[in-house]
Amino acid sequence: MNKAWDKEYKNMWEERYKEVEFAYGKEPNVFFKEWIQKIEPKSILMPADGEGRNGVFAAQLGWEVTSFDLSEEGKSKTMEFAKEMNVSLDYIVGDLEQLEFENESFDAIGLIYAHFSASKKSILHKKLNEYLKPGGMVIFEAFSKKHKELNELNSKVGGPKDINMLFSIAEIKADFENYDIAVLEEKEIILDEGKYHIGKGSVIRFVGIKK
Repeated sequence: MNKAWDKEYKNMWEERYKEVEFAYGKEPNVFFKEWIQKIEPKSILMPADGEGRNGVFAAQLGWEVTSFDLSEEGKSKTMEFAKEMNVSLDYIVGDLEQLEFENESFDAIGLIYAHFSASKKSILHKKLNEYLKPGGMVIFEAFSKKHKELNELNSKVGGPKDINMLFSIAEIKADFENYDIAVLEEKEIILDEGKYHIGKGSVIRFVGIKK
């Protein structure tokens, strides 16, 4: 992808998060909520955390949270939300390609609708893998390639229009090959998350423990 595309993508999120209401609500993602409560709170990295609904929830459970996103507006709303909920977290604005963390420095990674550009998504997944400690967990939910048809029927359900930004089970297996799989499934679900995830969607859900 070129720099013009990257800039346009960033601007889209800035505009969306400028809106007064939270684009995807303040409640955590259902799948993330289910799994993050099953493990002892330690340190978690939250890429593409947007307005912070998942990062703030993890912080409420006692996790040491590092969130990041492309959007300054997303950070601003996250920090206000965290203050409202009386928790704290670190939030970095930037592109994952430019961000650097110590290898094996996180106990969990939450990838919730973290749709990266098609040419970069596998590269970025493998980069994130380096930041996770052995025994650490990835919790992943994002739209599957089958979602494109559902999005065409109902634009309110959201998701990328480019099928190459969507995921398949085979891609997840390849990107996270050094993991014991607790969950890996493609599933149709009914989304009710804020204004931009409304209706039937097709998702990939993955929970893996790094070997």
